[in-house]
Amino acid sequence: MSEQRRDRAGEPLPEVPEYAERVLDVAERIPPGRVMTYGDVAEWLGEGGPRQVGRVMSLYGAAVPWWRVVRSDGALLPGHELRALGHYRDEATPLRQAGRSAEGHLPRLDMKRARWDGHGGGAVGGLGGEAAHT
Repeated sequence: MSEQRRDRAGEPLPEVPEYAERVLDVAERIPPGRVMTYGDVAEWLGEGGPRQVGRVMSLYGAAVPWWRVVRSDGALLPGHELRALGHYRDEATPLRQAGRSAEGHLPRLDMKRARWDGHGGGAVGGLGGEAAHT
């Protein structure tokens, strides 16, 4: 069990379900400048799916590096694009320039270079359940 999470003001957050706690723990492990998709997190845990991970992040993700858990297409999280972009630039997360036809001309994540496999460094390939990471 990890120590109690706190919000930005240092106040204790309410208890979170066990699955949500595991999702948040994975989000905290993602190194600066790297990302995992919602599906990658579910696959790494060996349970749930992208929608369940997304739900956890929307309800409880504010106290972890939420910008590191992303959509598989590399699009920035709607409604949080500028905040996320600031984090990506601060962490030197690989980005692809937006095409002229892209809405808002916002860049996307360069998923080939930014995606983390849950290990030391490489691109996602052999993600499995928890057993594959011990």
